[in-house]
Amino acid sequence: MPTYIASVRDNTGKAKKEKITADSLGEARSLLRDRGLTVADLKKAQSFDIKNINLDDLNEAFAVATASVTVKDKAVFSRQFAAMVNAGVGMVRCLSVLTDQCQNPKLKKALKQISAEVQEGSNLSEAMGKHPACFDNLYVAMVQAGEVGGVLDEVLNRLAKLLEDSARLQNQLKSAMSYPTTVGSLAVIIFLALTIFLIPTFAAIFEEIGVELPLFTQVMLGISAFLLDPRKSVTLVVILIALFVAYKQYYKTPMGRVVCDGIFLKWGFGEGYLADKARSD
Repeated sequence: MPTYIASVRDNTGKAKKEKITADSLGEARSLLRDRGLTVADLKKAQSFDIKNINLDDLNEAFAVATASVTVKDKAVFSRQFAAMVNAGVGMVRCLSVLTDQCQNPKLKKALKQISAEVQEGSNLSEAMGKHPACFDNLYVAMVQAGEVGGVLDEVLNRLAKLLEDSARLQNQLKSAMSYPTTVGSLAVIIFLALTIFLIPTFAAIFEEIGVELPLFTQVMLGISAFLLDPRKSVTLVVILIALFVAYKQYYKTPMGRVVCDGIFLKWGFGEGYLADKARSD
């Protein structure tokens, strides 16, 4: 079906542009009117043309692509959504208000699409399920249970509490890891500085003396020579980056998450902290 670009005004009189897909120009105009929009201009979208590029659209697309929906964003959304549903506000009106108030561009775009699908007759959970980057399987399943049981506000409140606790735990873990991370980073920087700038000076002195050096000193001189070689150091950096990217991609898979988390727990990373947290809760 062809795509049309329309210049419209909403109920508040705000002018904006909308894209809509329809079989004909008349159908597109009718669909826009059904959304409560006043159509000022409507024309068929043309093929790619540099003149049709809108910088605002490009900025919005870039913001959506680079943004990420955090646990805190979902917790705030769930809490506000639950309060509005509990107050008796209609579903479409809730989504519309939450979309306008949302500050996260990725979540804002998802809510806009979810609102449109709900207006067309889709279930809320079904519409949310099409946006896994914003709402995971657990969230969608609980929303679906709330819809079926007629307790959507209660489910949303429980989701909000669950997400708030998760966000609080993440913040505590980040705070607990900030000191060792800082110390470790400084240690690596100092080691590299000594290896690259200081050890070569002593290497020249040792070479002039011509004495046999201890094994540890020989190892440090070898590391210094390796890092000072541009080809070898660049190869090392590329290998480390490739390993890091491979780990991140593997961790995104279900099996990778199970294996990596199992190794971390086996090594004791966070085990004591999580145990204390579980006992306190």
